[in-house]
Amino acid sequence: MCIAIPGRVVSVEGQTAQVDFKGNTVPVNIGLVAPKTGQYVLVHAGCAIEVMEKEKAEELIELFSDLEEEV
Repeated sequence: MCIAIPGRVVSVEGQTAQVDFKGNTVPVNIGLVAPKTGQYVLVHAGCAIEVMEKEKAEELIELFSDLEEEV
């Protein structure tokens, strides 16, 4: 099973964004979407596949954190 993870866009340069995932910043391909700095994106396999509303992204981040604690 594959999952997509939400992260906050820190910066955008061309087709790449630096995205923050709970303190880890990684480069993400944004060729499929057009996020702005500060927005949240849903990332799968290194590619942003959706720009998300902040509330929904934070809800998913909290859910994943809760799941981590259970494992």
